[in-house]
Amino acid sequence: MNYLIGAFKPSCNISITFSDGKTRKQVPLKKENGQTVMVPLFQSQENIAGKISIEPVQGKKVDHNGVKVELLGQIEESSMKFILLTEMYFDRGNFYDFTSLVRELDVPGDIYEKKTYPFEFSTVEMPYETYNGVHVRLRYVLKVTISRGYAGSIIEYQDFMVRNYSPAPSINNSIKMEVGIEDCLHIEFEYNKSKYHLKDVIIGKIYFLLVRIKIKNMDLEIRRRESTGSGANTHVETETLAKFELMDGAPVRGESIPIRLFLSPYELTPTYRNINNKFSVKYFLNLVLVDEEDRRYFKQQEITIYRLQETS
Repeated sequence: MNYLIGAFKPSCNISITFSDGKTRKQVPLKKENGQTVMVPLFQSQENIAGKISIEPVQGKKVDHNGVKVELLGQIEESSMKFILLTEMYFDRGNFYDFTSLVRELDVPGDIYEKKTYPFEFSTVEMPYETYNGVHVRLRYVLKVTISRGYAGSIIEYQDFMVRNYSPAPSINNSIKMEVGIEDCLHIEFEYNKSKYHLKDVIIGKIYFLLVRIKIKNMDLEIRRRESTGSGANTHVETETLAKFELMDGAPVRGESIPIRLFLSPYELTPTYRNINNKFSVKYFLNLVLVDEEDRRYFKQQEITIYRLQETS
């Protein structure tokens, strides 16, 4: 039995290090198994370089048909399954590579002792950000493959994260809308702008022009809508990320309620529109009013979120 266990152990250890790993910013990345690891942060057009070390375990050699490293940008979609028509779950399944770069590191041969290979991918186009959603995941990874025949290839992965930054928009119109129920309720709400960066503050006001129903409370929600697939196979998942109480108690005609909602405490991403024809992520401000009979009235407004360059 011990012999069999030993037979499945890899014949070497592979380590991947980045050239600027000690100075580059590290950020948390949640893995598929739920664990969080710290990985280096890059943005599009940067060089990704480093070293790959392969060290045979004591007393073994590694005979191979070549060694290569790949830089992959992948979108992974869940596939939907139904069980007993009552329970729904999603299998991690479909992979799509939108970026695939390869560097051959070694020709076929044998490795008897620790061997180190430098690698570099220059000015890499990484147009999309790393994203971990409900039913879709976008990741960047370095994949080292030691090709072998009958014994099976040895593969090692190293994740890294990509964030891309946008300048502040030159035009950023305010949002002003009226909503109501005829002869019962008429309110006007206003947000100071329609595009917000991730650390921004939503400032606005709500005016009560007509109040003939008894309002119990009013909340402002931030909702994220993730859309995957296309056509009849489109799946939409909506999450409420934040709920902010604006008012508790009945308003009167002519009353105005101020809004001041800080975005920084919440785990937001930028708005993503049709990423590689696979998924989109949109954000909405949802105004919810509840009357004394627990009837709910709401008005939803889409906003755009972008990532502003951080100052150190």
